[in-house]
Amino acid sequence: MKFLFTAVALLATPLAASAQTAPAAAPAAARLTIDSSIEAIAANPKGKAILDAQFPGMMAHESYPMFKGMSLKQVQPYAQGKITDADIAKVAAELAKLN
Repeated sequence: MKFLFTAVALLATPLAASAQTAPAAAPAAARLTIDSSIEAIAANPKGKAILDAQFPGMMAHESYPMFKGMSLKQVQPYAQGKITDADIAKVAAELAKLN
């Protein structure tokens, strides 16, 4: 898992840098979807639990500050198959239950 996020950090630096200029995480009342930033999902305790269950250690990863502004869909191409369409579908289904 560490390799996955290190690769993402190295490959996604331009995307992460532009994401840092975006507004902060969405308000807690905002609807969370698979297109929400990882940071926005993690800001909601139930959303964080969903991410922790599907991707253990993601928020503790040393490169988290670099990719937290990206959505899972944006990170997926850099994950070398570690974030699958099935993983994203599972997270999407769980997030839909929150809304």
